[in-house]
Amino acid sequence: MKAYKNINMTHSLILINPWIYDFAAYDLWSKPLGLLYLAGFLKHSGFNVHFIDCLNRYYPGMPDNNLYKVPKNRLYGTGKFWRMQIEKPYSLKHIQRPYSRYGISIKAFEEELSKVKNPVALLVTSLMTYWYPGVKEAIKVARKIHPGVTVILGGIYARLCNEHAVKTSGADIVVTETDPTSILKILNDIGIEKPEHISDLQPVPYPAFYLLDKIDYVCLLTSTGCPFTCRYCASRFLSPHMKRRDPHEILEEIVYWRKTFGVRDFAFYDDALLVDSKNHVSILLESIERLDMDLRFHLPNAIHAKELSAEIASLMRRTGFKTIRIGLETSDFSIHKDIDNKISEGDFERAISNLLNAGFKKTDIGAYILVGLPGQSVDSVLETIDFVAGNGAIPYLSEYSPIPHTDLWEEAVKYSEYDISAEPLFQNNTLLPCWDNFKRKEFEKLRKRALEVRRV
Repeated sequence: MKAYKNINMTHSLILINPWIYDFAAYDLWSKPLGLLYLAGFLKHSGFNVHFIDCLNRYYPGMPDNNLYKVPKNRLYGTGKFWRMQIEKPYSLKHIQRPYSRYGISIKAFEEELSKVKNPVALLVTSLMTYWYPGVKEAIKVARKIHPGVTVILGGIYARLCNEHAVKTSGADIVVTETDPTSILKILNDIGIEKPEHISDLQPVPYPAFYLLDKIDYVCLLTSTGCPFTCRYCASRFLSPHMKRRDPHEILEEIVYWRKTFGVRDFAFYDDALLVDSKNHVSILLESIERLDMDLRFHLPNAIHAKELSAEIASLMRRTGFKTIRIGLETSDFSIHKDIDNKISEGDFERAISNLLNAGFKKTDIGAYILVGLPGQSVDSVLETIDFVAGNGAIPYLSEYSPIPHTDLWEEAVKYSEYDISAEPLFQNNTLLPCWDNFKRKEFEKLRKRALEVRRV
């Protein structure tokens, strides 16, 4: 990437990744990739970009007291966030679990905001819909430090619950566009013109991971969208059309992070990484194998079992994949026909066999199991846990969160005893909002069973 020389940085923008307010949170290669792409684009466009990450696990100015749990680091750059237990929102008082603000202290956030003099706009992102209290608090604090400065909110919550975000977040502008160039028009509309800058920069800058205090890992997005139409997933709403980057361009980005910052760990954020692999990811991995860069790759978003051939499994093994996650969801194919139809009988067994034959260990291979789907039985989940373990993989329970604009949304609304349409807090998967009290009480049995088979 070329250096940013002679750029007229007269306009300062503050980009904010807000806190998480929830019952649990963990840095499983979790970065606000969209905001980092926007930061890189705006820096490329000549703006003076200040990035404040409220989830910064390495923030040096945290208070030395017993209120905060010090983060513990785990394998491959993952780990816990700073955490402070706080009072639960009124609507969640009945949940018998501690509720916390994950991230740096409010005082630390205020100090970071105060370092930037006269910003022209504050850009805030959002992720899970039920994390909006952290978004709202970040905007409130930012307004306190920079009163009168325009606040622009984007991200997943802003798109999925747009009306709620407009009414509740405290932002001046709530955007639903995803093209980073659209932000230039928004800024222009409020009187902020794009600064002049040199014209020979790369047309598509990389996400600005270099603005973080420490780069443990880099998140890669080789494509957007997904050809499958899973009824519980919002991918089709958020990215209606599947688009792919050139494999050679992706390779250049990996080489850049490896050579410039020494990064070894890369997490793929794709929804459909292996689809049509011979024309996409296989080209990338074959190029990576030839360069022999000692890399490690991870798949937190999961891959499709149907696409995991013996050839792909072998290539993944040879190029340094360490964390394999497969989206199984359930072994009950009567449910699959209703919710996703992305897997056929025998696909999962073949995928696991291919991975084991390629040299992966059982502990490398995990399968996500959805829990709490409308109409799903407890026994169905138990059977899926044993099915995964019996085929040589590790079961990971993934509690279902009802998501607006998905095909399953109306059914979720009908099944849930909570008003999930009016209050995004009730979309929190911890609540198992589409199960009744009897099934919720059985969840601990499911969790214990999953832990038992992991130890075998």
